[in-house]
Amino acid sequence: MSITKAIFPVAGLGTRFLPATKAQPKEMLPVVDKPLIQYAVEEAYDAGIREMIFVTGRHKRAIEDHFDTAFELEHELAQAGKNELLELVHSIKPSDMECVFVRQPKSLGLGHAVLCGERLVRGEPFAVLLADDLMVGETSVLKQMVQQFEDLQGSILAVQEVPAEHTKRYGIVAGQMQSDRVMDVSQIVEKPAPEVAPSRLGVAGRYILTPAVFEQIRQQPRGVGNEIQLTDGIAGLLRSEKVYAYRYEGKRYDCGSKEGFLEANVELALQHPQVGAWFKQYLLGLRLD
Repeated sequence: MSITKAIFPVAGLGTRFLPATKAQPKEMLPVVDKPLIQYAVEEAYDAGIREMIFVTGRHKRAIEDHFDTAFELEHELAQAGKNELLELVHSIKPSDMECVFVRQPKSLGLGHAVLCGERLVRGEPFAVLLADDLMVGETSVLKQMVQQFEDLQGSILAVQEVPAEHTKRYGIVAGQMQSDRVMDVSQIVEKPAPEVAPSRLGVAGRYILTPAVFEQIRQQPRGVGNEIQLTDGIAGLLRSEKVYAYRYEGKRYDCGSKEGFLEANVELALQHPQVGAWFKQYLLGLRLD
């Protein structure tokens, strides 16, 4: 079975970026010239996914507008003969891509956000992408995971090695390595302290999950932060199904933090075909003393 649907939990308030996120979604913050949510959607599309399910909240209308048709803008660009810009606007939502929006009525955690998309998944395996995690690779990270799913036919978590002092920021997995990059997971713990963490492999913001995870999420009491945790649902899934961790090839920018967001802007600006060369010279000319 192939992966055709992806859930994007985008209902969070983005308090770490106030005041910038007071009136706009954090997922619409631009890295160079594209909002974070567009990077995630493009990654899903590149992996073969065509149905994008956005779990939104109040004040998230800008995300819907971004993936909607902008008649006035497109008309003005066409009238002005700005065809390259018109093609750029059209590329945001290709004609074969479907965008569906569902509300998360209360902020009850990532597990609850994923549960809000259950009816739209319709009993199929699906992907989850967290837009805060901007992930880049020669082959996109989710595409790597979809390729692994074709062989494994089980839930897959993207993981990376994290410093010991950072285990309390991640879901941490442990298990038996099947290859250099694939682990058969036997344990997953949400945000453990370094002294009790089962490993240093932290779950990044990409998942492929089987629909059985929904019932497991429903059965979980509230966990860390008094929230319904996706990690706890996955831990429950381990009792009845195989779950795998995949050490992806690529780089993750934690754009939920100011430091990661700035890092992403600098590094992706340096790679940008239009401004990269200029920006490099600008940085070299800075006096940082």
